[in-house]
Amino acid sequence: MIFESIKNQIKDVKKIAFVTGAGISQESGIPTFRGKGGLWRNHDAMKLATIDAFYENPKLVWEWYNERRENIFSVSPNQGHKAIADLEKYVKVVILTQNIDGLHQKAGSSEVLELHGSIVKIKCTVCDFKDEIMTKFSEIPPLCKCGNILRPDVVWFGESLPEEIWKHAIVQASQCDMMIIAGTSLVVSPANTLPIYAKQNNAYLIEINPEKTEMSSEMDLIINDTSANVLPKIVSMFKE
Repeated sequence: MIFESIKNQIKDVKKIAFVTGAGISQESGIPTFRGKGGLWRNHDAMKLATIDAFYENPKLVWEWYNERRENIFSVSPNQGHKAIADLEKYVKVVILTQNIDGLHQKAGSSEVLELHGSIVKIKCTVCDFKDEIMTKFSEIPPLCKCGNILRPDVVWFGESLPEEIWKHAIVQASQCDMMIIAGTSLVVSPANTLPIYAKQNNAYLIEINPEKTEMSSEMDLIINDTSANVLPKIVSMFKE
């Protein structure tokens, strides 16, 4: 019955915006650091992901990121990521992701806005140096050619989202006919406002998450299951 209601909705859909979070990456073997599993070597991961923690102990924060990078580079996109990439054959797709792992791009998705940056990208804390670095750092913390410390090009708690990317995300959310919110609890601001922009355009909102979220009451359809289970079924409807 759930999928019947989606079938009725997709007839006129021209553009789907996906809002994705840690849940879809968890299905590929990337741990989430919110809630019960939020410890790394007895450190609260939520406290490590701040600019204050970085300047206080850059070595510790970099050890954590080095480990995370290794883990991320070793995993593959799952059926959820692949289904979203596959959907581009049938309809315009844009992904507004809170994830920093690059798995959407690995799966073949062409339009991905990384709201919280990317663990692949590294930038200098002082000069304009930026690069994509896929290897493990042997020197911790790694230093820029200018002599200052390098950092992951990610958005830490307390930092603003990249302005241009955020503006673009609002435009994309405001122009979609359907928004699928997959694997995110919608507690991190301002990414959790994206469904509101979609709703203002009368977009049909689908939430895919094993548990209810703070915004479940705003959704047109809630599917309490994983992205890897549900998304391939949704994509198969476009093929019919």
